[in-house]
Amino acid sequence: MRTGIATVCLSGTLQEKMAACAKAGFDGIEIFEQDLVTSAMSPEEVRSRAAGLGLTLDLYQPFRDFDGVDDGLLAANLRRAAAKFDLMGRLGIDTILVCSNVATATRGDDDVLAAQLSQLAELAGRHGVKVAYEALAWGRYVNDFEHAHRLVQAVDHPSLGTCLDSFHILSRDWDTAPIEKMDASKIFFVQVADAPQLSLDVLSWSRHYRVFPGEGQFELAKFMGHLARTGYDGPVSLEIFNDVFRQADVERTAVDAMRSLVWLQEQGAAWLAGQGETRRLPLRLDTLPRVPEPTGFNFAEVRAADTAALEALLAQLGFTSRGRHRTKDVQLWTMGQARLVINESAPTDSEPAISAVGFDVENPLLASSRAQQLKAPVVPRKTQADEEVFQGIAAPDSTEIFLCQGTPDGTAAWTGEFGPEPAGRSGGGSAVIDHVNLAQPWQHFDEAVLFYSSALALTAQPFAEVPSPTGLVRSQVMDTADRAVRLVLNLAPLIQQGDGANRAYQEHVAFAVEDLVATARAAKKRGLRFLRIPANYYEDLAARFDLEPGFLDTLRELDLLYDRDADGAFLHFYTATVGSVFFEMVERRGGYNGYGAPNAPVRHAVQYDLRQAGT
Repeated sequence: MRTGIATVCLSGTLQEKMAACAKAGFDGIEIFEQDLVTSAMSPEEVRSRAAGLGLTLDLYQPFRDFDGVDDGLLAANLRRAAAKFDLMGRLGIDTILVCSNVATATRGDDDVLAAQLSQLAELAGRHGVKVAYEALAWGRYVNDFEHAHRLVQAVDHPSLGTCLDSFHILSRDWDTAPIEKMDASKIFFVQVADAPQLSLDVLSWSRHYRVFPGEGQFELAKFMGHLARTGYDGPVSLEIFNDVFRQADVERTAVDAMRSLVWLQEQGAAWLAGQGETRRLPLRLDTLPRVPEPTGFNFAEVRAADTAALEALLAQLGFTSRGRHRTKDVQLWTMGQARLVINESAPTDSEPAISAVGFDVENPLLASSRAQQLKAPVVPRKTQADEEVFQGIAAPDSTEIFLCQGTPDGTAAWTGEFGPEPAGRSGGGSAVIDHVNLAQPWQHFDEAVLFYSSALALTAQPFAEVPSPTGLVRSQVMDTADRAVRLVLNLAPLIQQGDGANRAYQEHVAFAVEDLVATARAAKKRGLRFLRIPANYYEDLAARFDLEPGFLDTLRELDLLYDRDADGAFLHFYTATVGSVFFEMVERRGGYNGYGAPNAPVRHAVQYDLRQAGT
């Protein structure tokens, strides 16, 4: 599959965009007209620059509002087209995107439309270029890709074909199966975009909320499968209109874009395999190394320069100190199979923050290879000859992700590097890491969703929005089918986001235990400072659930929170915050699989009050 991307997807100047696309590994680009018009480079310089970067110039776009017009406007449009065709010759681009008319069309008869497109095709042929006609989802008379293709067939000119754009097809919920019946030689170009499911007019949806494949909810794998069956072998290019992407770092966005196309190839191939497809397909759909989902959390890591407060908090929770690593400035604390590493290599002016998460995987080397093919940066880690070698990659928010060798019993051989486990001090019985909650910068939230779903095979659940005193917090759960791994990504309001190691938005690690009440009582005796829950919460709780009075008193006494659904119940409590990190202890009863979402506004409000008070 030849990969491409429209320059409109990225921030920066045309020169910066071209450099970023080449660095990310794209085969070619689409030149968006505004990027050329505003560029200091001449068309000849753009052509030379692309050649030097190893990029093909695959499409010039967009040419708008050509068809369905009166004769006077048609003549003007043909003059305009001739000028653009000359420009394309200077650029060395042989294909132009012509969108179905949305503004000036007054004649919707197919015979008229075909006749006008025929004149455009004749003109294009004389200039040695091709026209890719695209049905915009909001086109006045042509808004359906099958309608556009019928017009192309009616014209039957070698210089006229169609452009298939996944957004314009899937936003209208058109069936993609008819793509298979198309003549591949008449498909001149393919553009792909994903999008979240939103209740908006299609134009606004398209202009502001497109995302890269894998970051939305469109069925792009099926779209790619149907396309592959046609025999199409041209570029598959990204055309993404997104306000955030146009403000984000150009090189990072280009890498995220390339990752999405690599992922899309795999998804298309998987869809075909699921349909029993075995024949060789002209559209090359390369597959990444297949890896199963992670089998669990191996550890979580907090980096801190001053570790005293963290050590005290973990001891009060019931964690056992396993001591220091024999060669590294790190400590290990355990409670059952829950392992927390304190990394002491933080800069002296930084506050404690979650810095790494370890996942148990079946084959760390294979999983790392997959992640690297998906453009994940490698995290270097120094090890001695007799120490466990972790495969490390960096997530979009700079959290280090380590891929560890999973074991059936959940043990970890590397803990022996901290010395033997003290006899009779397992510290917490069957405790495990239940979930990890990570804050995501606003400009990299969609990137993080794609990263964890593509590189770690986690599944994105429908996102939720949680009220806080400073605005809505968007919460995105990423998990495995058996929920052995639950990762929660939070997009905090801008007012709560900080920079680098001193980010203000709080993150946490949640640990699951069998008896939360007993855990809380023991922690209270050790002097644990709980997050204090307002009395109003318990009055509301009593109104929502018919709880036994003694149980409600226990919840109130220990600052425990409670939720219940048809599958089970959920008890949890929070600690005070150290730096930007706090901990949560949970108990899941029955088949409850949520996170106590009704309680989240309470936590946010209490933590906000504490931050305002400086405590």
